[in-house]
Amino acid sequence: MNELIGRVFSFEKHVYPNKNTLYSKLASEGQSPKTLMISCADSRIVPEHIMQAEPGDLFVCRNAGNIVPPHATQNGGVTSTVEYAVMVLGVTDIIVCGHSDCGAMKALSTEADLSAMPNVAAWLRHSHAAQKVCRDHYPDTMTDAERLRTMALENIVAQLAHLRTHPSVASGIASGTIALHGWYVDIHAGQVLGLDGDTGRFVILREDAPLPVALPHARRLAGDVVYAEAAE
Repeated sequence: MNELIGRVFSFEKHVYPNKNTLYSKLASEGQSPKTLMISCADSRIVPEHIMQAEPGDLFVCRNAGNIVPPHATQNGGVTSTVEYAVMVLGVTDIIVCGHSDCGAMKALSTEADLSAMPNVAAWLRHSHAAQKVCRDHYPDTMTDAERLRTMALENIVAQLAHLRTHPSVASGIASGTIALHGWYVDIHAGQVLGLDGDTGRFVILREDAPLPVALPHARRLAGDVVYAEAAE
């Protein structure tokens, strides 16, 4: 039997007994995670390990390229997951998490021929905005590694923009109950970078420094300004 599959027996014998109280509570009271992480399906990226999360802490959605399609009438796994996380679970933070050496981003950065994988090609169209930014605004002299890293970072920015088109997220942002985060995991360095919404740049997450946030919790109702001026 595959070694990985065989480890399920260890869960029953060792993992579960050590966390019996936690699992019992989750089984009887249900889940109430406050963070949704949308990450890549890459086997090297394990959201729970990165966050040092316990069962029940994190609601996770994984797909190739950590992509969030813009909201549309067509049903989709990412759209449904976002809607459920916000409207049912009441998450307050959403993280879009990319990473180094991403195969999906490598296909875009090298403009690989994906004609043999039409579904992959169609999926990666949701990252064409990032590809266009990289193509138009970064130097041609970049190395392949620099180009791949840039593509992954710009893709995170693009997917955060898509996330804001989802009605449930837009409403949460307007009320100040939802904050957005853009993270990049550097597998080679063992570091996590976060998008600073004020500067538009990624910085390394440090314990002794403020956490960079792409869009912090804050009430954002455009009409508030108009009403205030009208009252004067």
